[in-house]
Amino acid sequence: MNVYDQAHQLARSLRESEEYKEYTRLKETAYQDSTNKALLDEYKRLQYRMQALVAAGRGGDAAGEDFQRMQKIAQVLQFNPDCSAYLLAEFRFQKMLADIYKILADVAGIDLDMLAQN
Repeated sequence: MNVYDQAHQLARSLRESEEYKEYTRLKETAYQDSTNKALLDEYKRLQYRMQALVAAGRGGDAAGEDFQRMQKIAQVLQFNPDCSAYLLAEFRFQKMLADIYKILADVAGIDLDMLAQN
């Protein structure tokens, strides 16, 4: 079997996994409410912005207003059962993806631990 065929099979397996099904089900539930949607979208926008700053070596810049706003939104989302369940399911699915990427990186000889060191 060709590597690309196996990659497509892996994608199908991911879509059929309990982690993905739970993630998409809870995402749909959380995003049904317009207030939840606005808060989740803003939280994710700020989260990606912080990650980009850290990746660019400007993590110190992340301690500003955006970081404080992200923390306040996270506190609100934490007490919303639909949002907190969705974010937890998203974390579990992302963890599974990270584990798979680590397996692939090991085969390619890419030391991911080295990337995390400052």
